[in-house]
Amino acid sequence: MLGLLKIVMKKYIAEFIGTFAMIFCGTGAMTINEVTGGDVTHVGIGITWGLIVMAMIYAFGEISGAHFNPAVSIAFAYAKKFSWKEVPKYIFFQIAGAFAASLLLMWLFPKSELLGATIPSVDVWRAFVLELILTFFLMVVIINVSTGSKETGMMAGIAIGGVVLLEALFAGPITNASMNPARSLAPNIVSGNIEGLWLYILAPIIGALLAVVSCKFVKHENCCDEEC
Repeated sequence: MLGLLKIVMKKYIAEFIGTFAMIFCGTGAMTINEVTGGDVTHVGIGITWGLIVMAMIYAFGEISGAHFNPAVSIAFAYAKKFSWKEVPKYIFFQIAGAFAASLLLMWLFPKSELLGATIPSVDVWRAFVLELILTFFLMVVIINVSTGSKETGMMAGIAIGGVVLLEALFAGPITNASMNPARSLAPNIVSGNIEGLWLYILAPIIGALLAVVSCKFVKHENCCDEEC
């Protein structure tokens, strides 16, 4: 019984560790950049995000699918490539990993006021549209390079990490290029910056779902109608 539990829990633990690593390194780079007065630089932050996403995909893609993002898990379920029963469990461990990372960063860098929180520099509706489009692009790449609901293979990590890097570089100064509800929830709540948080939850989910819909226009007609 214990052995079976360990097997079942592996994918959830992988989602926890992967999301923890992603938030710790990504928002950690932003936090260090904040407290050092810009030593990491915007480009350095973008590179950090891209590399940690790529590394975690290679580390855990075969175990959990390397979602690390509630919007991705929901989109895979909507595409019938992932069980809806697994979605709440994945989201729980993703958010738990994100909060663990943000709480650790708060302890490590008590002078930080942001902890890598996502705060738009434009009005909320422009930020909403931008986050929706960013997540749409990200999910389009994910669903086209993934095997079922798993982000695996040599090209998956490079392609997905590359998109995260690209979008962080050009959209980071506007919305912080979240594309991930868990990535925004944890640092925003822990740092107390909750204004506009709703857009970072809703926009990525809608963007990811729209990417699944677009799948039928570029792949075979039943590409997202096959039961997992």
